[in-house]
Parts: sequence; structure tokens; C-alpha cells
Amino acid sequence: MEGILPLYKPKGITSHDCVFKLRKILKTKKIGHTGTLDPEVTGVLPICIGKATKVAEYITDAGKTYEAEVTLGFSTTTEDATGEIVEKKLVSRPISRKEILNVLESLTGEIIQTPPMFSAVKVGGVRLYEYARKGIEVDRPSRKVTIYSIQLLDEQKEWTGDTITFRFKVSCSKGTYIRTLAVMIGEKLGYPAHMSNLVRVQSASFTLDDCFTLEEVNQMAEEGTVEDVLKPLETALSHLPKLKINDTVAEKVKNGALLNIPEHLKTCNGPIIAETNDGRALAIYAKHPNKPDLLKPVKVLRNELE
Repeated sequence: MEGILPLYKPKGITSHDCVFKLRKILKTKKIGHTGTLDPEVTGVLPICIGKATKVAEYITDAGKTYEAEVTLGFSTTTEDATGEIVEKKLVSRPISRKEILNVLESLTGEIIQTPPMFSAVKVGGVRLYEYARKGIEVDRPSRKVTIYSIQLLDEQKEWTGDTITFRFKVSCSKGTYIRTLAVMIGEKLGYPAHMSNLVRVQSASFTLDDCFTLEEVNQMAEEGTVEDVLKPLETALSHLPKLKINDTVAEKVKNGALLNIPEHLKTCNGPIIAETNDGRALAIYAKHPNKPDLLKPVKVLRNELE
């Protein structure tokens, strides 16, 4: 079995739980997910099966899109609705649509984020959530992330109340914490805030419409139809530049040969996919570190040409 299964992750279980369940359902060990979703977060979780596990990192590195809800009025230890209240400040004035739109616009582009204490980022070889569970506060490395777009989903002209809630849709780079983004939105509006709900609606090229539930996968496994719905591993690489190769070169590629860089790819700095004329991805290449006119194989995806 080989391919990518766009899974709808339900609330209340971890991404690893999903992999564990699928290994039992599909009776195969070679399964991996492509970017952790917190237990309370639902949505798109592409699952790589068989040889497709070789491209999992390229889905993880691709952009993600979320629909999130932020609540102003109090912040929490986890920056989401599962944590204990840290700071409370009731909303004492109306918040206008224009004010929110201005804040969202100010957070578009490259921004600096500090990962929350309850996160999987490692400091000194230990995950931050392990420090947090022991009540240990450590310095966290800030990092640059990119917010490609952010859109207010609610139609109201004004928000009032002791706490206020509104929804937004955000497309962002790998490593973006939407919990932290919700906190940043609150800070710019002058109030403590937290992320009160989150759904991942897209990961790389996979959307909610592509997804299957665990129950549906189980049913398909009983019927023997799972392979009919798997996406080819090429789907995970659709956002990367391609180098078309003929059968003669393909024989060399599957054995890890160096390739000349064609003119149209000389400005590419990231991975490049060597693919056959019928669109089968054979290997992932990158610029040779010492030979600027050559491409070096990073990963051979297939050793056969059928």
C-alpha cells in the first residue's frame, strides 16, 4: 500500500493516536503523519503510507490554512481554551470591525513569534511542554514565521461584552502557532486573549473536502477499497519545481546520479523534483554545495520505472 490519505482528525485525540489507529486498521506499520495537531484541534491531517512516508516532510514544510476563533478578556497558560486562566481583563469598550481589520493587517507578512510553553519545541533537548508540566519556565527561542493572509470571518460591525469572540482565517508558513497569533491579536487590541477554537482547513494541497474520517477508513478497509482513495505521493510535491527527464536519464537518477541544472531552474534554491514525462516523481534533488552547475540527489523516491 502506497499513497497519501487525507484524514480528518477528530477532537480529543493526538496526531500520534491517529497513526496508531490507522496502523491497526490498515495492517501496516509504515505510516506517518505530516504535522502535529493538538488534541483539541480538528481538521486536515495528511497521512503518508508506504513509500509516501519519504515525502512527509515536504507536506509538513508546505503552508497551512486554519479557521480560528479568538476570545478577548482572559489569557491562559496554554494560550488556548484548555489552560488555566493567567490574566483577566474584562472588555470595557466596544471593539469595532475596522479596529480588528487594522490589527489583522498589521500581522500579515513576516512576524516574530515566541513558542508557547505548552508546545513541542525543544530547548536543551527537552520539549517545552515537559518543562511546563513541572512548572519550570525557560527562555524560549523566538523565530520568524510568515502570515500569507489573514481574513476576518465574522460580519459584525462592532463587538461588545465582558468577553468578545470573533473568527478569522489564516494561511501561514510552517512553524506558526495560531494560539500565539490569537494572543498577539489580543495584545494589539489591548486585552488578554486566547485561541478558543481551531480547525485546520488545508495542509499543502489537501483540503477538508478531500478528507476521510477514521470511521470511513475503517469501513473502506473492511471493503478493501482504501487504495482507491489514496492520493499519489506526487500530490505532496505539487508545489515544488519539476525537472522532466527521459527514460535514459531516469535510469541514472534511480541510482543517484548528479544532473546538470537547466537554465529555467538555476534560480531555484529549494528542492527540485526529477520526474518522468508521465509525471512520476523519481527523486528529490537540490543544488550541489560545491558544484554550482549540478544538482545532487537528496532522496530517491522510487527505484523502479514502471
